[in-house]
Amino acid sequence: MDIARLISDERQYTLHSHTEFCDGKADMDSMADAAVAAGMRIYGFSPHSPICIPSPCNMKADDVEPYLARVAEIARRHAASGCRFLAGMEIDYLGPEWGPGSEYFRSLPLDYRIGSVHFIPDQSGEYIDIDGNFESFSRKMSEHFRGDIEYVVETFYSQSREMLKAGGFDILGHLDKVGQNAGYYAPGIEDGSHYRALADEFIGLVIDSGITIELNTKARTRHGRFFPGERYLPRLVEAGVNIIVNSDAHTPEGITASRDEAFAILDSLKARK
Repeated sequence: MDIARLISDERQYTLHSHTEFCDGKADMDSMADAAVAAGMRIYGFSPHSPICIPSPCNMKADDVEPYLARVAEIARRHAASGCRFLAGMEIDYLGPEWGPGSEYFRSLPLDYRIGSVHFIPDQSGEYIDIDGNFESFSRKMSEHFRGDIEYVVETFYSQSREMLKAGGFDILGHLDKVGQNAGYYAPGIEDGSHYRALADEFIGLVIDSGITIELNTKARTRHGRFFPGERYLPRLVEAGVNIIVNSDAHTPEGITASRDEAFAILDSLKARK
């Protein structure tokens, strides 16, 4: 799907949301009803993909077909609403054998795919979810990563680079998400030369790739930040990267969260070009 063309003249959309099929807090019908009530014109469901390791946050492979059927049913039910419902998926990259570019995900009849890194291998090679709340992240730092935050950051960006190279997705999800938990664990780390070099290198690759990225608004209210962080937006906008605004909603209330602010920031940056 040509994402840039899809939303070229539209702002009443979001292509990143979660429901009962993964770690969302509401069912698909509730999210769809809220999207219509909010005046959305395009709404994409994007459950966390099945993965090859145990995870309570990811959908099961057996649920993919029922999920796709539910999107089709919701689209029919809301056919007269003016909102187009799409079947997407947020696909985890777990190395060369499992990610958006894998044959399994390419075979699924999805409208679009979001590529994201939530899991990274620890020093022993075991994939660990680093995307949870900070309490969970801090515990994993001790139990799995030997307290080595630089290793975590380096590996997150290494996995992100590999995923970008492997391809198979339409939208790059929350490209600097590691910064949130890393910043709480080691305050100031995002201002350090090591972190900035890793982030800047990856952003350069993103620019060269031509991939669409999201400006993810989920953490703005609670954590005061977007993904990518505002410090990176001028470079991305100046380079002409296609940036869409996604709310990464896990609740009906989160569908429109901080989207107006995100658009205002992008508009201001584009006006300076």
